[in-house]
Parts: sequence; structure tokens; C-alpha cells
Amino acid sequence: MSCDQDAETRHILDCFRDRLKRLVQVEPLLDLLHFLEPDRKDRIKAKFREEGNISAAALLIDEIIHSKNCAQGWSRELITALETVGCKHAAKYVLNSPPEPTEEAENDSCVRLIDLLQLTLVNMKTADVCAHCRALGLLTLEDQENILKLTENQGNIGGARLLLKRLVKNEAGWFSKFLQALEDTEHRELVRELRGEPCNEDGEAHVQHKSSPATDKEFHQAATGSSCLEQNHTTNPNCMLTTHDLLCTDAAGKHNCLITGSPLFLSSSEERKRDIVLRDYQMEVARPALEEKNIIICLPTGSGKTRVAVYITKEHLERRKQMGQPGKVVVLVNKVPLVEQHYKAEFGRFLKHQYSVERVSGASQLKISFPQIIEQNDIIICTAQILENSLVKAKNGDEDGIKLSQFTLMVIDECHHTKKGGVYNHIMIRYLKQKHQNQVLKKQEKSPVALPQILGLTASPGVGGAMSQQRAEEHILQICANLDAFTIKTKTFEEEEAKTPYKRIARAEERKEDPFGDVIKKIMDEIHEHADLKPLCEPGTQNYEQWVVQKEQNAAKEENQKVRVCAEHLRQYNEALHQSNTIRMSDAFRFLNKYHNEELKTKSSPDEEGTVTITDTERFLFTLFKDNKEKLQELMGKPQYENNNLAQLKTNILKEFSTRERARGIIFTRTRLSAIALCQWIQENPKFDEVGVSASYLIGGGDQSVVKPMTAAEQKDVLNKFRDGQINVLIATTVAEEGLDIAECNFVIRYCLVTNEIAMIQARGRGRAEDSSYTLVAEAGSGVAERESVNEYREKMMSKAIAKVCKMNRADYEKKIREFQMQAIMEEKVKIKKKLQKGMMKEPPSKISLSCRQCSVFVCSGEDIEKIENMHHVNVTPQFSELFIVRENASLQQRLLDYETNGVIACKNCGLQQWGSMMLYKSIECPCLHIKNFVVTYGSKKKTFSKWSELPIKFPAFDYTQHADFLVEDSGEEEDMETD
Repeated sequence: MSCDQDAETRHILDCFRDRLKRLVQVEPLLDLLHFLEPDRKDRIKAKFREEGNISAAALLIDEIIHSKNCAQGWSRELITALETVGCKHAAKYVLNSPPEPTEEAENDSCVRLIDLLQLTLVNMKTADVCAHCRALGLLTLEDQENILKLTENQGNIGGARLLLKRLVKNEAGWFSKFLQALEDTEHRELVRELRGEPCNEDGEAHVQHKSSPATDKEFHQAATGSSCLEQNHTTNPNCMLTTHDLLCTDAAGKHNCLITGSPLFLSSSEERKRDIVLRDYQMEVARPALEEKNIIICLPTGSGKTRVAVYITKEHLERRKQMGQPGKVVVLVNKVPLVEQHYKAEFGRFLKHQYSVERVSGASQLKISFPQIIEQNDIIICTAQILENSLVKAKNGDEDGIKLSQFTLMVIDECHHTKKGGVYNHIMIRYLKQKHQNQVLKKQEKSPVALPQILGLTASPGVGGAMSQQRAEEHILQICANLDAFTIKTKTFEEEEAKTPYKRIARAEERKEDPFGDVIKKIMDEIHEHADLKPLCEPGTQNYEQWVVQKEQNAAKEENQKVRVCAEHLRQYNEALHQSNTIRMSDAFRFLNKYHNEELKTKSSPDEEGTVTITDTERFLFTLFKDNKEKLQELMGKPQYENNNLAQLKTNILKEFSTRERARGIIFTRTRLSAIALCQWIQENPKFDEVGVSASYLIGGGDQSVVKPMTAAEQKDVLNKFRDGQINVLIATTVAEEGLDIAECNFVIRYCLVTNEIAMIQARGRGRAEDSSYTLVAEAGSGVAERESVNEYREKMMSKAIAKVCKMNRADYEKKIREFQMQAIMEEKVKIKKKLQKGMMKEPPSKISLSCRQCSVFVCSGEDIEKIENMHHVNVTPQFSELFIVRENASLQQRLLDYETNGVIACKNCGLQQWGSMMLYKSIECPCLHIKNFVVTYGSKKKTFSKWSELPIKFPAFDYTQHADFLVEDSGEEEDMETD
């Protein structure tokens, strides 16, 4: 072919790109395209692995169109390659001889029918149908080999899906041949269903003669109605084929089938991607916000709340622009992963082509200040704490702070967290105080301070623990008042109630015998006697956990090492009891064994003889475990003593995977330890492997547990694998309940876990697929099922309360909202007054000293402590550096602006107690202390604190210049010594 023909082919590829990218088989095609450079092929292959065939095909087309290095005649090579790999339909488009519009519409109808009936068609005898399709020229030899290989590896259904996916890429006429293949392999019921043959009075379909299968045209007329096709199709390109199938035109004037909810032939040009089209119910709830009113949008998980927020943001900025006024939007989230998620999936995806969008969180690596980011961008997505920190700076006169008046719209995600003590509430209190002040300014005929419009998003505001309907209504009104909402907008999905997950409670039988647990309880009783402790509740419960933690705290303050060490061991045994009741006895034993081994290891003396230096109490505790270790190992190997919860969970998982074509689900559990252990249990059980279960765990990133936390990157990797099907079961802690963009699931299991009604609604909302199920697995008599019933009752109370608030008389509503707001402002004033009085009463740092919570060794005086950025308490004295060791920080995260955490610091004396983290602040290493890890001697009393703010001591600000000078001088002396 000539250069002119190559140029024409580029033009054709551009015109038909939307159609071609769904007809091209990228993987086999790339091997035959020698005119493409290896690096271009690598990019396309990477896209194929990450996003699938359609995205890869789109990239391939772009690479060919924009490439200037293709050898002359490449277009002939492309057409030959397409024909060779069986993409003859695509080859016809490239040759500029596409089918007629009527024929194309008929073909699209056939494709749509295959998609609609896929759940039925995948039950075909794949190998037999594949062989006949190959004989009829519908599949290449490579297609046949791939389908048979997938059938062998993933079963009949997996192979059938690939066969159907490959069939629809054939040129027009394939449908009648496929019917022939089904007839030849005795799939007559499937043929009847595909032909849409009517049933007689006996319920049997009229069967067409085998030798005259329906043509594609006959099928199209039967499926869509000839009147629509013949009368409207030529004149109305937007004619409806079925209820949801819309015909539209592509760039070349050909007809494309735009199918709602289906990836087949969905136009996805960049401009179309940027269009935000709301459903009727979404537009209905958005309407007051489009009228510039503050509102709360309450819609179920998966119903598009964020998409509505994106639409409102776009309309808000466009309206401000038309009015010649600046617009600036801040989107607040309560979790770091949500910053990136909202940027990539929603706000950045739809708006960055038109507006500057930036994201900021504690994990950001941006090296410019937050005010600069605000100034330079139209839309800022950030964690609420970052905004609050900057608002505090502005209030204190710091030029590095910002004010609410700089924003014109504030979107608050998961806004039900706007309650007392929460960071959202701190931000909104500032808003309410300024709003009240503005009313005063108006009376004084002064200009009010601008405030942003507020848009709150939630799936469930909850009832705040209300026991009555009236209290539930007050809770909803309180949330509305906190967000200064004109109204709360929701929607009853009558037409979508069928999509609500089917709920069931799977009760496991109570354990008849628990000798493993009895041994642990016997050990605990001996420890109680040794330490003279009298527990007030049953071991293995959360109440016992709270009791023993309190005992440990009191003993640490009193420096009673006997009780403190015993309480710490009792806490581990209590956790082991919980594990043996929810996961395997072997998991509980491994947990205890690991704990005792690590404790013994840290007690090793640093001297050369390696002697072990332990107290009499520690010796008693280690011996006690050692004496019972063999008995525990023996019992954990007897499956008849395992808890029945696991058996019930196994039954439910196997049921989901054996009754569904493609199961994908989440199992929620209480602790990180149980999430990891359940994942191991599934991976080690061959029964799960047989039905295609591929599991992974998803846990939080906070470093507050004996379990290594998951980094944001690790969480993202697991979620991506879950999204693309490499993983089909997630075992997660509550980190996955709220907010995170988790792929569509068709089953959700809460395993021995019940919290509140908000968590229940959030977890259940993860089951977004059709015919999804929500199961609570709980042991009979545990009280879990009963607490779930309470949550269901509260959910009904919440729905009634929202409906009641929505119907309130406007005057009554505004009066109630104003009362709540004035109460909040007055409470804040009292709080500030108390804080000021407390600040005035703050004593000098010399009044306190810190000792290790674990071993009571003296750590430092309060005089050694300084504050960085009014929040981080550091000790940079040389004496202190001799008292700790530095360990690697498993959850290393780069921080915003000038500091980052480098490691964990721990007591050198006991080797056990963490004291805080090593922080790198403007290139100076600063040991940062966490107050909860110390016992504070305050005057003559010993106390424990969970936050530095609880301590009425005024610490001086960190003097960076002084410490930097000292370090420079110190390094200079070292250099002089080396020179000498």
C-alpha cells in the first residue's frame, strides 16, 4: 500500500475507534505487528494486564495513529494480522467496507442478546460447542486452545465465558452459525431461548426445523420488533431496541449500541467520559444543592453519592465562572486512602480536564505549603485533619494558615462523623460561629464574612444510640444542625428493593466441650491467685479485657511489677480465648507461643554469658505456660473440639461459590489477628481451592496493634487484585466497611462481629451486585444475633426519623436547628474558657518526670521535652539518646511538609516498651515521645495519660536553630579530629 493509503487507514482507525477497540483481540494481534517498536508493544501489553482488552485496544489504535515511524505498507500488515487472528469484522472496518447500518444494528442486537443471556449460556458443554464453532470458522485454532485451557483450569463456566467473548468479535452472520453449533451439540433449550420462540399451551416452545436456523435478521426482528427497526431506525438513530438499549452514532455516522450497565459497545471517548449524567433520583436529591443550599445527601452505599457531589461541584464552579466570581471547592474525607480514591475515580476523572484538581493527605509528598495548594487549585481533596490544622494556624495568626472564607463549596464525605469530639465537628463549629457573627455584622450594617456552601454525604447518619423514636429524630436534627443543612435529602428505592442483599443469620451450635479453653482458663485462674486478682467477669470476653487493662494501668502507676506483668499475660490469654472461639485452636496456641518466646528473648542479659535475668513472677508465668504447652498442643490437634463458628463459615462460603456463576465477597471480622488467621485457614483448606476461592486479608494502617499494619500501597494492591478478579474473597477488619472503593460483591459475611447500625448498613452496602446476600455467622447464645436485631430496629428508627425530619414544618425545623446550633456555640465557648483557665494554670515542665510503663526505669524530666509545630513532643538531649534503641518502622510513611517518621524507639532496659518514633524534622533526628507509653510522676502522684493535651504542663517550642548550631559544631569537631 502507498503512503496515501496508510494515511487513509489512520483516518479510518480514528473514525471507527469506538467500534474497533471492541472487535480487536490485542494479545495475539501484537505478535504479528512487526511495524510497531518493542517499547510500544510493552506499553500496550502492560495496559492489557492492568485494564483489560478494550483499554489495550484503544491504546494500540492511538499508538498506530500517532506513530510516525511505521514502515510503508504497515496498513496491509495490520489487515492481514487481523484476518489471521480471526478479527475479520475489524478487518472490514479497517478496509473501509463496514456492514450496512441495518446489518450492523442486527449484529448489535445479537451481541446484546448474548450478553443478556450469558448466565444461561455459560452452562453449555464448552468443549463440544468450541469444537463445532471451530469447524464453522467462528474460532481460530489459538482461540480453541485458549478456551480449552481455561476450561481445564477454571472449569466449564470460565471457558464458556471466553468462548462467548470471542464469538461476538466475528463479522456479521456469526449468530446463525453459533445457533447451528448449539443445535449440533444438542443444546436445544438454549437455541429456543436465543430464538425467542413462543411457548404453546403446554408450555413447550415451537421448534424450528434444524435445517433452517433463524438468520441474524430474523432474530433482530423477533427481539426488537420490526416496526421499530424498519420504521424508526433509519430516521431516528436514538431508537430504543429494548428497554435499556440505545442506538447512537459514532464519528463515521455508523450505529453503535450504547448499553446501560454493560461494557459492550459503550462509547467511551474522552468527551463522553467527562459527561456526568445523573439518574432521576440523583438529580432529585441534588436539586437543593444546585440552588446553593446547604444539604445532606443520604443515599445507600453504591448509589452514587460521590458522583452527585462531582456533578454539584462542576455546576457550582461553572455558575461562579459565569457570574465572574472565583470558585474554590474543598472535599473533606476522614481516611487517607479516600483522598487518592476520590481523586482518581471521581473528581479528577471527571473534572481535571476543565479545572485544576489536587489531593493532600498525611501520606502526600508535596513539598509546597497547604495555603499554596489552596491558592493554585480549583478543587482540593484532603483529609479533614489537614484543613483543621491549617485553620488553627490562621486563628493563631500564622501566615501559613487558611480561612473557611477562602472556599465557596465544602463537600464533607461520611458526614455522620460530624459529632462532638470529631474533626469534622471542629471545622463546622468554626463555620457556625462565623455564621452567627455574620448575623451580628448585618445588624451593624457591616459586610459579613463569606462562608462556603456545605454538602454532606452519608449512607447512614445512624441514631446515636437512641432508644426511642423521638431521640432518633433529635439525633438526625443534631447532624443537620452541625452541618447547617437546609434539609436532608434521601430516596426510597422502591424499584431497587430487589437489589437489597438477602439477609440471613447462620447460627452455629454452641460448643459442647472446650478442653482447650478450659486449660487456658485454668492457667488464668492460677495467675489470678498468684497476683491476688479477683476478676469481675468471665475470661474471654470484652468486659474482661477492659478489666485487665485497667489493672495493668493501675499497677504501672503504683510500680507494682508483679500485678502489672501478670495483667499483661492475662490480656494475652484472654485474646487467645477469643481466638479459639472464633478461629482455630492452633491459631490461638501459635499466638501464645510466639508471645512467650519473644518475652523470653527480650529477657536475655546483654552480658557474654547470655544469662536470663527475670523476676520470680516472670519465672512463674513462663513455667506455667511451659507446663501446659504440651497439653495445649495435644488438644489443638483434635478437630472435634474446634468451635462450630468455623464450620458454619465454611458451609456459607462453599454455598456461595457452588451456587453462583462468579462469587465475590467480603468477610468482616473483629481483629487483625483473626483476619490474617482466617485467610490462612482458607488458603490451607483444599475444599476452598476446589470451588475456586482465592483469598487475601485487608487490615488497617494504624500502628496500634501487635500485628504489622498494612501500608496504603499494600491495601491498594489487594483492592486492585480484588477488583480484577485475582482475589475473590477479602477477609477484612472494619477498615473496609466505610468509604473505600471496593469492587462489586455478591456476598457479605460478618463473622462473629456486631457493632452499631451504621457499621451494619455500611457492611451490608458492600453487597452491591444483583442477588447479593448478607450473612451474620454467630454462635447460638453468644448474643451477637440479638445485637444485630437491635441494629435492624435502629435502622428502621433512622429511616422513620429521616422521613419525619424531611416532612417537618419549615419554621419548626429552622427553630430546632437554631437551638442546636446555639447550644453547640455556647458549649464551645465554655470549653474554650475552661481551656484558657487550664492554660493559665499550666505548670512548668519541671513538675513532671517520665518512667517506662513496662519496667519503671526513669526516662527523663519534663524539662527535657520540647514541642515541634505545637503537636510533637520531642527529647533531643544527649542523655536521653543513651536510653533507647531504634527499630525499623513497619508502616513508614512520608509526611506533609517538613518531617517524616524514620523508626520506632523502644526502652533499652526492658527491650519491650515502645516509647514513640524517631522523627526526621528538617534533617534533624528527633525522638518523638508518645505519652501513653509512660508513667508520669506528677508531684507526688503517678498517673497515666492517653494524650499530651490531658497533661496541664506548658512545654517550650523546639528551638531548631539552637539544635542545628549544636549539631554543626559537633560535626566540625569530629572533622578536626579526623584531620589531626
